[in-house]
Amino acid sequence: MPLKLLPSCVLNQICNLQFFNLQSLTMDILTALPAILFVFILGASVGSFLNVVAYRVPAGLSLLFPPSRCPQCLNQLKAYDNVPIFGWLHLKGRCRYCKSSISVRYPIVEAATSILFLLVFWQFGYTPQTLGYWAFLSWLLALSLIDLDTMTLPNSLTESGLVLGLVFQGVVGFLANNSTAGVANQLMAGVVGAVLGIWLFDAIILAGSMVYGQTAMGGGDAKLAAMMGAWLGWKYLLLAGFLACAVGALVGSVAIALGLLSRRQPMPFGPFLALGAGVTVFLGEAILSTYLKLFFPLA
Repeated sequence: MPLKLLPSCVLNQICNLQFFNLQSLTMDILTALPAILFVFILGASVGSFLNVVAYRVPAGLSLLFPPSRCPQCLNQLKAYDNVPIFGWLHLKGRCRYCKSSISVRYPIVEAATSILFLLVFWQFGYTPQTLGYWAFLSWLLALSLIDLDTMTLPNSLTESGLVLGLVFQGVVGFLANNSTAGVANQLMAGVVGAVLGIWLFDAIILAGSMVYGQTAMGGGDAKLAAMMGAWLGWKYLLLAGFLACAVGALVGSVAIALGLLSRRQPMPFGPFLALGAGVTVFLGEAILSTYLKLFFPLA
């Protein structure tokens, strides 16, 4: 029925309801604005640090010293040049001293980390899961950047990420059940996921060597899968691994078809694993639930 045909009293109620909902939404946004701003700044700051990690860890350099400097002229950057995102924009992507180009990857990583932090906060709110998944996604992003640059996944990051994942499982288990039984159950889920991750991907590496005469992926990928299993548990690890393989196969096939990659040329798989894990963090439960309803409706 067109609105003009509705009684005036009904129209007034609809208008009042719409105004109330809009006013309520506006108040919710204004109330949450300080938290949103804090999370955005935190994410950008962490993203700035991840850029440092991605550059210094493979080179065996300290993460704290020396302070950030231009890789070309080696002049130390001023504090306001290091402000995430805006520092790069202020300098217009060039060193203030030698005018050499500064990679656009720096602000992109900072902005991407901010967005990821906001998405986690939006989905999980003021819970321990938010802090945990902030850390997990930060580890994944740092490892992805390093793999893209060097085709390696440092043990220092995969192993520390695995330990942190088990700690996360223990904390979540305790807070959910307020008992040591909850801790044991969650820890077991993390341990099973980690063991499955490294066994499964070691098996894939072995199968690739036997079938193709070369390794299908590196040992670092298996360790990254173990780290993911510690955080996600075995069910969601399998989902993340499937998504990673599907997207990786698609991207690899397109790259080969376009002549960007040869069949024998290795491709970093860590970013695809990280992507699968990230999607699983946000949509894993919905994907598995939909899958079970479609293929196992009576289960």
